[in-house]
Amino acid sequence: MQELKPIKEGKVREIYDNGDSLIMVATDRISCFDVILDNVISKKGTVLTQMSKFWFDMTEDIIPNHMISVDVKDMPEFFQQEKFDGNSMMCRKLQMIPVECIVRGYITGSGWASYQKDGTVCGIRLPEGLKESDKLPEPIYTPSTKAEIGDHDENISYEQSIAHLEKYFPGKGEEYAKKIKDYTIALYKKCAEYALTKGIIIADTKFEFGLDENGNVVLGDEMLTPDSSRFWPADVYEPGHGQPSFDKQFARDWLKANPEKGWKLPEDVAQKTIDIYLEGYEKLTGKSLA
Repeated sequence: MQELKPIKEGKVREIYDNGDSLIMVATDRISCFDVILDNVISKKGTVLTQMSKFWFDMTEDIIPNHMISVDVKDMPEFFQQEKFDGNSMMCRKLQMIPVECIVRGYITGSGWASYQKDGTVCGIRLPEGLKESDKLPEPIYTPSTKAEIGDHDENISYEQSIAHLEKYFPGKGEEYAKKIKDYTIALYKKCAEYALTKGIIIADTKFEFGLDENGNVVLGDEMLTPDSSRFWPADVYEPGHGQPSFDKQFARDWLKANPEKGWKLPEDVAQKTIDIYLEGYEKLTGKSLA
């Protein structure tokens, strides 16, 4: 069996070249505050891959996506090992659009901090009198530039995203900026509406898009996973404070409360983190990964 090496490693994912396709492996690494922690979270990579598959299948009517298969039998022999089963996705090759497309349906996190200062989130003025975790009148689109590992993404306005994309795609910046904004809002609205029927609020999330060989915009990367989204249980939702969540906020909160402990979670916190991921997956999909 030929040993393969990733051509690119992100905070969580490893990407392998497969000729006319890519194989994206979601590892069990976890990153918080743009730092890769010293823990692995068992089964986390499988949750990310299978959650993305679920949403990709659901939203094909809105936009095509890069997924070809999550069955390792469709992949080279190297991937037919237990460590790749369930957490690997064979994908179409895309020219990625260098903008993270963030959509916020509720005010929380850095958005809440910004609103408290001057009533805006990423330059967008919001109504007065909002409380932490309030639902916004309409979802807002707050793009950012993609950072390299170790750097922080930079929030930009929609207008800045046009200028940013014009540098990469001369004459097409405005067209692509509008398309990815419109797709982002449409995807969020459909999926947030579905999630509510399963008892989960999607407070915010981010998408990434690329171009196929014909210049069409295609949804890529991951989709609506606990790594890229805030999922709140709807039955205990109460504006005015932070919410419990089915994502890595639990791990973030522990790190913030224990800065002297460095970048390693205790075993019980790591276990609670994966339990939260699995519960969110099961609620949304109706399937178990146990």
